[in-house]
Amino acid sequence: MGFTYRFLDPVPEPLRTEAEPVPESSEDAESDVFPHSLVPNDPPTENIPEVSSPTTPLQTNAIDTSAGYVLPFRDNRGKPPNRYSPDIEERQSKYPIANHVSTQRLSEPFKTFAHTLSSCQIPSRVEEAFSDPKWAQAIKEELEALQKNNTWVLSVLPEGRKTVGCKWIFSIKYKADGSIDRYKARLVAKGYTQKHGIDYQETFSPVAKLKTVRVLLSLAANLDWPLHQLDVKNAFLHGDLEEEIYMDIPPGYTTTSEAKIACRLQRALYGLKQSPRAWFGRLSSAMRKYGFQQSNSDHTLFLKHRLGKITALIVYVDDMIITGDDVEEISKLQDQLSTEFEMKNLGGLKYFLGIEVARSRQGIFLSQRKYILDLLAEVGLLECKPSDIPIVQNHKLGEYVDQVPADKQRYQRLVGKLIYLSHTRPDIAYAVSVVSQFMHRPSEDHMDAVVGYTDADWAGNIIDRKSTAGYFNFCGKQPSYMEEQETESSCPV
Repeated sequence: MGFTYRFLDPVPEPLRTEAEPVPESSEDAESDVFPHSLVPNDPPTENIPEVSSPTTPLQTNAIDTSAGYVLPFRDNRGKPPNRYSPDIEERQSKYPIANHVSTQRLSEPFKTFAHTLSSCQIPSRVEEAFSDPKWAQAIKEELEALQKNNTWVLSVLPEGRKTVGCKWIFSIKYKADGSIDRYKARLVAKGYTQKHGIDYQETFSPVAKLKTVRVLLSLAANLDWPLHQLDVKNAFLHGDLEEEIYMDIPPGYTTTSEAKIACRLQRALYGLKQSPRAWFGRLSSAMRKYGFQQSNSDHTLFLKHRLGKITALIVYVDDMIITGDDVEEISKLQDQLSTEFEMKNLGGLKYFLGIEVARSRQGIFLSQRKYILDLLAEVGLLECKPSDIPIVQNHKLGEYVDQVPADKQRYQRLVGKLIYLSHTRPDIAYAVSVVSQFMHRPSEDHMDAVVGYTDADWAGNIIDRKSTAGYFNFCGKQPSYMEEQETESSCPV
């Protein structure tokens, strides 16, 4: 059974459509949450009750128990992390971050791109998205795409079955010149609620190794290869599900039925544990059909040799980079992929996995400028005094019986972000490796260290006297670096 999505009053003017209002009861009006609804095309039946939407904001903490979709009001929801914006920067600071952020050496198009990254705010809650016409339109487009692919059918939840939750994720796609291409809303399932053996069997995610990405970028810089970036629209919807899965009604929509209504998934959806594997299986079959072979060292890398030339494609979930010296084959591959899947050509590579890519005659430069500024804003260090070294010398961080425990979840999140940052900032690799040793039981001293080249120390770990060694060298012009703790303890001579 198909259904369409109608936006009912009150909605922003740009989204208003001529649709008949859905009758509502007085009881539903007391627990209304969002001004949107799912309305079936066909008359409702016993098995497919009508799905409608309330129109009055919720004012109490009451839960709508008469509705099939239970949506309690969250008054204890955590605050979203701060994001850097040059418009709200503190001008009276003794150490303004503007003194350390420069765009003088960037081209004019890339300056615009860098500023756009910092100035655009992404909603963290669905309420914020519905209040903005741009994001509300993005949600509408996503729902239409889900409907077009027959992603689910509305069904009464069978007795004894549990649903998988879902939520909205928002992002911004950019063009090759740095301008905004589109506002993207994505409905993702809460896969962590799935049960192995019931909701899924095998899992795999096509995540490219960053080492492979750096090698391709190095080859493109040295051999003057073009770099094309492609984005697959609703990539996971191209995968077929083998299991029977029921999902909650999308946030922002409710049902007036007394029965428990759920979405029975017919297609793979973002967030499901088996979705990446289903999508990658479809992509791999298509690439083999086009004459490409998978690399043995990285299964997300596809290569094709023709007439002494090479074409390479690497995929990270649904983001693709195509490069090589066979211009004809690259153009042909883009056409083939666009025929097989719904693709978006983003032009030259500019922004990939949170990494800004700037190309000039001197080479390719990687930066995580926005990532760093957002991280500084999150921990409140935009106006902090800068330091010449990433960690205090002779820090002697360790574990103590009387140590004051820190917020473990926050500590792990910040260290994880620093680990990802070290991919473009090898100068912090040692400091990050030190603080990552205390992820299981962080203290306030460790948190202070977080918020705060070829070498090796001797018995630097005061717990087990193991030394820490590392190296930084170049293979051609491709940097390679490592920092790790040695396996043997150091002994005095």
